[in-house]
Amino acid sequence: MLYVILGHDGPGALTARKAARTAHIEYLRGLQIAGSAVIAGARPRVESAGGLEAGFHGDLIIGEFISLAAARAWAEQDPYFIAGVFERVEVQPFVQLQLA
Repeated sequence: MLYVILGHDGPGALTARKAARTAHIEYLRGLQIAGSAVIAGARPRVESAGGLEAGFHGDLIIGEFISLAAARAWAEQDPYFIAGVFERVEVQPFVQLQLA
């Protein structure tokens, strides 16, 4: 089943985000290599790409996992979570709409 993982950045997380970014990307690549990644990306605080220094609300990841518990366990091993970038993570089941 698909699950939405919403990581919510804590106050002042930008420095930790920059430090852990490479490890976070590699962790996401593992999900992609396993064929379980649907989409992943950051949620910036401002709309323009040039405004990334304003920080982020967090990240959105949609992936396929065998259970809610497995999705939560994966999210808790994300380098951003471990580094304290995310002050909290929400994990919810997701049903992708098939548009004709």
